[in-house]
Amino acid sequence: MDGHFTGYASVFGVPDLGRDVVVPGAFAASLAGRGPAGVRLLFQHDPAEPIGRWITLREDARGLFAEGQLNLAVQRAREVDALMRGGGLDGLSIGFRTLRARKGGGGERRLHQVDLWEISLVTFPLQQAARASPRPDTGATPLSEEIRGLARRIAPPRRPLPAVRPQPGLRP
Repeated sequence: MDGHFTGYASVFGVPDLGRDVVVPGAFAASLAGRGPAGVRLLFQHDPAEPIGRWITLREDARGLFAEGQLNLAVQRAREVDALMRGGGLDGLSIGFRTLRARKGGGGERRLHQVDLWEISLVTFPLQQAARASPRPDTGATPLSEEIRGLARRIAPPRRPLPAVRPQPGLRP
């Protein structure tokens, strides 16, 4: 149980239950200005319930990808981790201020630029495709996994060691 999880906090082009549609690039300026450390990881959008930190936040072709680390020294984060691993909690939801939006042809609000403040793990996400899943516990941190992967790629191939024969008169 290491508290690490990944998912999509927002999916581009998909209307949420409030009829908002986030367009690609909507988070770019906010992420460039704040970085992952400037966006809070909360439970149920409650500012009194910070439960961890964001390691990675980035836009890709699908949406806003998020990689988070729950702070397991916090009781609520341990509860959230247990709920996620048990399948009882998997929603992600964004808290933001709208900077630029337009009405779409179907009456939806198209969000072109937002100021992202927080992303919460929630029971019921407004955008149904915004989901998270825990990473299987390997006992390793993301950095240690990256280092091991790099070492495997650059290490010379393993060769068997030559057999060692005991020398006469020496004891092992």
